Amino acid sequence: MKLLRKMIYPTVSSTEGRIFERRAARGIVLEDSKILLMYTKHYNDYSFPGGGVDLKEDLMQGLKRELHEETGAKGIEVISEFGYIDELRPHYKPEFDLIHMLSYFYLCKTDKEFDTPKLEDYEIKNGMMPVWIDVREAIEHNKNVIKAKEKSMGLSIERETFVMEKILEQNLM
Repeated sequence: MKLLRKMIYPTVSSTEGRIFERRAARGIVLEDSKILLMYTKHYNDYSFPGGGVDLKEDLMQGLKRELHEETGAKGIEVISEFGYIDELRPHYKPEFDLIHMLSYFYLCKTDKEFDTPKLEDYEIKNGMMPVWIDVREAIEHNKNVIKAKEKSMGLSIERETFVMEKILEQNLM
């Protein structure tokens, strides 16, 4: 899969230390002029549905599980690889200094009908919900959050916005 970008967060002063490795699979679902994203009220941002892949899960299994859980999507079909982001950022748990996150993005197709999402407790607490939105609107919103340096801003917003811009560059919308 093609590397889209390598990111090291500005607050990372050393790439040494106790590093937690995490793989994530994220779905790009397009329908007409809209894209399926997750809006998270706590962070006030838009991101791609998907998330961490369990140790014994392959990327496709994890992608389909996460897409179904977060959005209720059914009949998920992976169309093609889009690319991946390699990032090193601070870890919030004291037993680790850094997290090395590999986020793999895939173009997907789903059935028109969706089930009710099965969000985890922390996702519900953060106000996470699936939305169909124009990608330009989501990019503009996220860029405004970044520019304002909102206190609640999460670490993933730059990665997610970068991939949304790549979708536009490749004329997928």
